[in-house]
Amino acid sequence: MTKPRKPGQTTIGAPGDDDAALFRQAVGPVRRLESTPLPPATPRPKPRARMKEQDEIDAREAFRRGGDTPWLEAGDLLSYRRDSLPARSWLRLRRGEISAQEELDLHGTDARTAEALLRAFLADARRHGIGCVRVVHGKGLHGDGTPVLKNLVDRLLRHRSDVLAFHSAPAAQGGTGAVVVLLAPPGRR
Repeated sequence: MTKPRKPGQTTIGAPGDDDAALFRQAVGPVRRLESTPLPPATPRPKPRARMKEQDEIDAREAFRRGGDTPWLEAGDLLSYRRDSLPARSWLRLRRGEISAQEELDLHGTDARTAEALLRAFLADARRHGIGCVRVVHGKGLHGDGTPVLKNLVDRLLRHRSDVLAFHSAPAAQGGTGAVVVLLAPPGRR
């Protein structure tokens, strides 16, 4: 048992005292402080799939360029038919016997704008139950000779699940500078 010390008295170096006991005596009685909550940290940004975003951008650009498909020329016909479309309907489309209910003219637009307009136009037509539309893409005679919009329209229409068939319009409706598109009914794809 240790003797109580008088204020100002030091016993440093006394034999048998350990440093921890000396420290506790020097500090005196202590009380535990209440823990205060830490200030809220700024929220970390949600992780982004940057590689996925880059892959999608690359895929869109490859789609616009056409990838490995051969480019269509100005006078080439656009023609596509799903197997689910009856042959009689396909024949009527090719003859120009099915009239378009709406039309989209892409003349003078760049490829990016044309793609966005065409996607929105087809979605709107489908939403309103329109079964046949005409898209005027032009023949591409005023550029470098490659019909960019015509090729873009061809590739985009072939990859849409709501497009049953399309064929270049009859001469009186734009010929190879336009395409008539049959859309699936709203409940079916």
